[in-house]
Amino acid sequence: MQPSKLPKEISKSSQAWLAAAPSSGTHTLPDLPYDYNALEPVISETTMRLHHTKHHNAYVTNLNASLEKLDAAMAKGDVSAIIALQGALRFNGGGHLNHTLFWENLTPPGSSSTSGPTGALKQAIEDCFCTVENLQKQFIPMTIGVQGSGWGWLGYNKTTHRLEIATCANQDPLQATTGLLPIFGIDVWEHAYYVDYKNVRPDYVNSAWSIINWDVAGKRFDDATK
Repeated sequence: MQPSKLPKEISKSSQAWLAAAPSSGTHTLPDLPYDYNALEPVISETTMRLHHTKHHNAYVTNLNASLEKLDAAMAKGDVSAIIALQGALRFNGGGHLNHTLFWENLTPPGSSSTSGPTGALKQAIEDCFCTVENLQKQFIPMTIGVQGSGWGWLGYNKTTHRLEIATCANQDPLQATTGLLPIFGIDVWEHAYYVDYKNVRPDYVNSAWSIINWDVAGKRFDDATK
């Protein structure tokens, strides 16, 4: 759905989300780029199966239902109904976008992609944070500190041409919420770690850092800076 077709009453943030989201056809649950047990021992097969097939799948199902309602409301010109759908679109659409990015920016422990950033991304991290270690020292506490449920992100600011750390509540998508283009993110909803780490979020976030796919992060950075 393009923002130009939306009534003026739709908020700018919702227009930004709708513009960023895929808009043709029915959304589907993406396949993981690895087996469910591939991230062990950092994230268990049990957690991955539940997280992907139950939680992410629910966001996809509810997003499709919300978009069907949006189409019907648009066809009727029912502005009130369109506005009422904004919360569901943001939550379920954000959940779908966020998780799709998340699966891609993780990789099995010990793979070459976990060895650290290279090329332009490495240079940008050093320009903005001096070292990868300093990025880690800032990113991890901010992500652990998210109140309730949410996400920690490294994003690229196209205005300042710099990397920034940001957190988003619930399933708010990074780009639509902050304008930053996502480089990588870590999910800190309890369903992402409770089976494996109980309520000890710091252990989970520290461990998740060790399976960041820096090759994917580098590609995202290259795309963001074009």
